Amino acid sequence: MKKILYYIAVSVLFVLNKLPFFILYLISDFLYFVVYYLVRYRRRIVRENLLKSFPEKSLKEIKKIERKFYSSLCDWFVEMIKYYGMSEKKIRKRMVITGLEDAHRVVAEGRSCVCYMGHFFNWEYVTSLGLYFDEKDLVVGDIYHPLENKFFDRLMKKMRDQFGAESITMANTLRRIVQITKENKKYLIGFVADQVPTWESINHWVDFLHRDTPVFTGTEKIAQRTQAALFFVRMKRVKRGYYTAHFELFAEDASKMAQFEPTNRYYELLEKEIKENPELWLWTHNRWKRTRAGYEERERIREKGRKRLYKNKE
Repeated sequence: MKKILYYIAVSVLFVLNKLPFFILYLISDFLYFVVYYLVRYRRRIVRENLLKSFPEKSLKEIKKIERKFYSSLCDWFVEMIKYYGMSEKKIRKRMVITGLEDAHRVVAEGRSCVCYMGHFFNWEYVTSLGLYFDEKDLVVGDIYHPLENKFFDRLMKKMRDQFGAESITMANTLRRIVQITKENKKYLIGFVADQVPTWESINHWVDFLHRDTPVFTGTEKIAQRTQAALFFVRMKRVKRGYYTAHFELFAEDASKMAQFEPTNRYYELLEKEIKENPELWLWTHNRWKRTRAGYEERERIREKGRKRLYKNKE
């Protein structure tokens, strides 16, 4: 059944892919009406996220950001349909990547680069980064979470890899980077690191958008282990369907930074970017579903269980 649904979906996407952008944006406008007003997709989560992130704004201002966000979300969906099979000329026009001078210098020095990103529209277009580097001993890649449907996952991976980037699963990230370094190669990999970590991987919290927030720290561990330079990718939407991604160097060598310093700096830069263009960040994600109180309660129960197990062994 999954295979049948896949082929039906691919056939529909193939037809939509051939439509010009102005038609796709008309479809996006229709989708916005359906998703926002009729289906009300994750409206409660989005509203709560916005209200708590911008306590200084009025409800009227929050609703305005909310509507712009859902419009951007629908645009992102149709832009992804059009992205598959897009020509190099078109993607270079629609996604202009700047600030790569330091990245080229670091790579020329024989070192690697870790690029912190957020879920800013249209982050998928940054996978065209492979067009800007031609070094044979450099792996340009992006980290992604595989889709449950293996057929759609294969399609998404093919789309992300079409301009020379390598899509690396989250579970295989460290293993792949170790392999790259053993082969005496360098890497330039983008980490979209703003999602909520699992309970088991929480070991650091930051003050992010007025809330105590658990964060991933795996990116900085990899960067420090490999002495990578650190970049923050600042996304901007020039106009509908046209974006820029600016690579901003914020550390020459992650190994020379204190523990959690790279992660803290990333969230400072991310928060600034969100405040400048709040409608472009992915608010549908339930980012704050894990609280410190919940974490401490889990740890208390685990510790109680460990003591009971140790007592029984005695």
